[in-house]
Amino acid sequence: MQFKHPELLYALFALLIPILIHLFQLRKFKKQAFTNVAFLKKVTSQTRKSSQLKKWLILCTRMLLFAALIIAFAQPFTSKTNSLNTKKETVVYLDNSFSMQAKGEQGTLLKRAVQDVINNVDPTESLTLFTNNNTYKNTTIGAIKNELLQLDYTSNQLNYDAVLLKGKNLFKNNTGNLKQLVLISDFQTKESRFNPTLDSLIRINAVQLQPVTTNNLSVDSLFISNTTPLNIELTAIISNHGDELKNVPVSLFSGEELLAKTAIDITEKATAVFTINNEKEISGTLVIDDVFVNLDFDNSLYFNINKPNKTKVLAISEANDDFLKRIYSDKEFVFTSDPLNELNYSDIENQNLIVLNELQSIPNALATSLKAFTDKGGFVIVIPSTDINLQSYNDFFLPINLRFGVQNTSEKKVTTINYSHPLFKDVFNKEVSNFQYPKVESYYPLISSNNSSPLKFEDGKAFLSSANQVYVFSASLNNENSNFKNSPLIVPTFYNIGKQSLKMSQLYQVIGEENSFDVPVTLQQDDILSLALGEENMIPQQQYFNNKVRITTTEMPDIAGTYSINNKTEFIENISYNYKRDESNMTYQDLSTLEHVEVSSSIVELFDTLKSDSKINELWKWFVIFALIFLSIEMVILKYFK
Repeated sequence: MQFKHPELLYALFALLIPILIHLFQLRKFKKQAFTNVAFLKKVTSQTRKSSQLKKWLILCTRMLLFAALIIAFAQPFTSKTNSLNTKKETVVYLDNSFSMQAKGEQGTLLKRAVQDVINNVDPTESLTLFTNNNTYKNTTIGAIKNELLQLDYTSNQLNYDAVLLKGKNLFKNNTGNLKQLVLISDFQTKESRFNPTLDSLIRINAVQLQPVTTNNLSVDSLFISNTTPLNIELTAIISNHGDELKNVPVSLFSGEELLAKTAIDITEKATAVFTINNEKEISGTLVIDDVFVNLDFDNSLYFNINKPNKTKVLAISEANDDFLKRIYSDKEFVFTSDPLNELNYSDIENQNLIVLNELQSIPNALATSLKAFTDKGGFVIVIPSTDINLQSYNDFFLPINLRFGVQNTSEKKVTTINYSHPLFKDVFNKEVSNFQYPKVESYYPLISSNNSSPLKFEDGKAFLSSANQVYVFSASLNNENSNFKNSPLIVPTFYNIGKQSLKMSQLYQVIGEENSFDVPVTLQQDDILSLALGEENMIPQQQYFNNKVRITTTEMPDIAGTYSINNKTEFIENISYNYKRDESNMTYQDLSTLEHVEVSSSIVELFDTLKSDSKINELWKWFVIFALIFLSIEMVILKYFK
């Protein structure tokens, strides 16, 4: 029991006064002569006994009467909270990730959760509510009711640690407040588990919403598995998180046009293969018929195939460059080759990749042009000759903190491939530890402090080094000095550098990841590229170079679909975005084993519990009734007790 005015309880000490009065006879009696002594003794004995009992009964009833009145004025109450004056703060997390599309007993989990929150929270109660992508601070349910009813799903999912941290940061810095953090989610299994630590200042309540079924079918990915002069073969990976299915329809659209359709049998994973004409641009959608009808976001996958843009490669040569012509074929590249003494320097800025093929010296004018070229996003490959002007090369390398040492004429083998380097990432199916190692007869030791090496010699020194957009070989590649041209590494090395110099967009990008691609376009001053999908229009982060624009996106756009890339009203090409598939696997965490969390089975139960815990049961009326009862008892004693 607690008291609203506990200071009034000090008045109970005043009850000692009547006790003292009754214990000590303070009244002075007057002597009176009386002749019948026998009669006097009898009367005195009877009167004294009954008078003493009556006095003690009156004393007890009066003390109980005054005690009840004092306690009533102190306003006693019972509550599960520590103090009547404790201010309550409530922060609610409402999960609106895609897994909340799952069907519950009364509709989708998110829509049902919104209705339960609206119906069970006092519309005037102050609280803070946040979702994965919105925060409503110090508001009321009545004020944000319309926003909640229109709440949509998002791919921007907070992990559990981020939810707890954000929820705690939304409380005021007042240690005296009763802080309640309410988490409403399906608590899907993630890389990091939901396992909050003990916090004496914050009470954590969780409601785990459960779907009726955990079966789901999803399109995981799409890639080009084969190309011919006439056709492209597309392969889709489809996952089944449920019972085995037969004859599941899979359709391939370009816009509204149905290009192909097939059916698959699937246990856990299956592939669907489509062959389409490679001469047409496609704004495509791959759609599966999800018989489980559970999650919607992963039933389709958007992709696009634009008209191919060729990478422009210029070789500045003082040696045979036939191997470059074979690698940079006309199908994907525009390859030109000029001797150094016939070079038109104005051609450099229009290229994507420059290859310095075994120049004996790098003139200052060329070094200056190449510096400006790389500053604007261009790529350079440097292949030294066996007899170079060391100073001219090192002057050129100065901006990238690289230099050649004195030529070493001992034979070296190239034995190490850096598989994690962007140049070779996803090129090899597996790491190869034993292959036909290429070798060199002489090389220039590469001296650098901060450059990476895609290829290394057997002693760990760099054979190929990269810094920014400059790739430098440490040895001449002519047949007299090296057999690298005959190695299986020659094609992926030069080909991938060429493809890197103009980052073509993939079939699709993934929302929430860092995506970077080049748009081959020449812009006028103040021109800006934009992405458009229906009425949605946004300006992405972009960097302009001489003959291309590099676009980088992460969280935006946040809606899956195929966007048009526009320069004002001029259409350039398409780019597709899809949601991550992290939430397709409908497995959930068991919260019953968690400590420091109070778990409820429903939102209704949770808020009923919170209301009950904060409810104040006032007891002062009962003590007034007790006082009246004691007063009545005293009156009865005074009137009828002789």
